[in-house]
Amino acid sequence: MAILDYPLNDPENPVLFRDEVYLRYPRANDYQSWAGLRQKSRDHLQPFEPLWTDEEFSRGNYRKRLRIYARDIRAGTARPYFVFRAADDLLLGGCTLSNIRYRAAMTATIGYWIGADHVRRGFGFSALCAVIFHAFDRLDLERLEAACLPENTASQELLRKAGFVLEGRAKGYLRINGERRDHVLFGLAEEDCTYQA
Repeated sequence: MAILDYPLNDPENPVLFRDEVYLRYPRANDYQSWAGLRQKSRDHLQPFEPLWTDEEFSRGNYRKRLRIYARDIRAGTARPYFVFRAADDLLLGGCTLSNIRYRAAMTATIGYWIGADHVRRGFGFSALCAVIFHAFDRLDLERLEAACLPENTASQELLRKAGFVLEGRAKGYLRINGERRDHVLFGLAEEDCTYQA
């Protein structure tokens, strides 16, 4: 199991802390918590994500996710985190930096999800802030991007609260719940980030 989890269980990888949450890379032994939270939150999450397959919650699918995460971490193109409540280590959701690009771009895309029972409690905001600070302070990125569906007002409010600015709209940007959907696009430049760790 250690080989499957490497570098997900690598002690060199930082755990991110902010307010009442901490974030770390997913591990094999998170499977039950992850599957339970995703199943319980299906009605809440599915309208905003790619179409879920029949095997979405299988252990095999989860192991495949870990392998993809490990590959992307090694390549330096992603940092996937699970979000936990610090008080009791309860899995709350996830927050991922993906499409990390250096050289001229110095940017990444940030995405997140919080389980249905945990929304609107500040956990998503705390997780988002932790990852933003890590991206700018430790990964030396200079810009972050995010996208959400036009009707997802809760996500737009969260991004604005974290300092993101609406930059435009992309037609057919992502395939969501089985069909191409327009998205509103947000950006945050490092120089406009007003909070600290």
